[in-house]
Amino acid sequence: MMVTRIEQPATFNTEFSENDTALCLVVIVPALNEQATIGEIIRRIPREIDAVTDVEVVVVDDGSTDQTAQLAREAGATVIRHPRNLGVGAAFQTGVDAALTIEADLIVNMDADGQFRPEDIPTLIRPILEEGYGFVTCTRFADENNLPEMPRIKLWGNRMMCRLVGAVTGGPRFTDVSCGFRAYSRDTALRLNLFGAFTYTQESFIDLAAKNVSMTEVSLVVRGEREHGQSRVASNLWRYGFRTLTIILRALRDWRPLLFFGSIAVLFLTLGAAQLGFVSCWWLATSKTAPWTSLITLGGISTVMGIAFAVLALIADQIGRGRKIQEELLYHERRRYYAQRTKMQSGETSEAPAAP
Repeated sequence: MMVTRIEQPATFNTEFSENDTALCLVVIVPALNEQATIGEIIRRIPREIDAVTDVEVVVVDDGSTDQTAQLAREAGATVIRHPRNLGVGAAFQTGVDAALTIEADLIVNMDADGQFRPEDIPTLIRPILEEGYGFVTCTRFADENNLPEMPRIKLWGNRMMCRLVGAVTGGPRFTDVSCGFRAYSRDTALRLNLFGAFTYTQESFIDLAAKNVSMTEVSLVVRGEREHGQSRVASNLWRYGFRTLTIILRALRDWRPLLFFGSIAVLFLTLGAAQLGFVSCWWLATSKTAPWTSLITLGGISTVMGIAFAVLALIADQIGRGRKIQEELLYHERRRYYAQRTKMQSGETSEAPAAP
């Protein structure tokens, strides 16, 4: 086992005192037509882990048409079913909601296809329990000895995605931002606000980095290819790349609006300056603008567009500051909401909490 130390500037860490001896771990398993592996995965999840007294398994059946839900129940899991397929991102959010409702102190998310080893869960959560990290992800690429067998195009795509997410967050670069084997503290899960239904892996990095949650990664052995069937998310790499890029760009727009709109402004201003500068040099050399007269209009339009986006960047940045305040208020409201919801389910109160 190798833990890759990521020096992520952190404001929010997880702290467990010596008196916290009754910790609840909830393992979320999103699943879509995984009857070949779901039962074995659930049965292999460790039920006895140091510092953890209660282990619950929640399977989110995302519209399966086979026996996934039935086999999961028979293996001892709680099953939440989507009537139709909503996407792994939506399934993950449903699982987090269920875990918070039953007062999970630790949340682990893993796929149901058998690529991850349930026996590695204690290793995955160790940085949270012992070092106070709020978020831990499995990495397949940090240790050369653990590199999974997969097509080169997938390896290349993962590297490019890591670079892109690293550039967006402006922080240290992780070696794997697409792996679905992850652990969260309760506090971190309460801070998560994700919007992508297709996937959640890259967006969660951007969301938590923007909130200064302490993060690290652990190198574990992962199967490179599914043993049964094919990936529902990454079966078409071009479709996966396009939809993932859309989610990342929206997250960048929301969390770093000055960079997002400012980059567009710089692009237009540079284009306008280049066009007008070229025509000016041509006029100084020849005393005429032909045959480049049209560049004067294009350069003027580009410059105006650049100024407009620069103003928009400043306005969006101001709105973004307000969003950070709203996110903090939402975090405290969620704490109250899930606490009341848990009490209501246990029969301690009849007052229904207002949804956050």
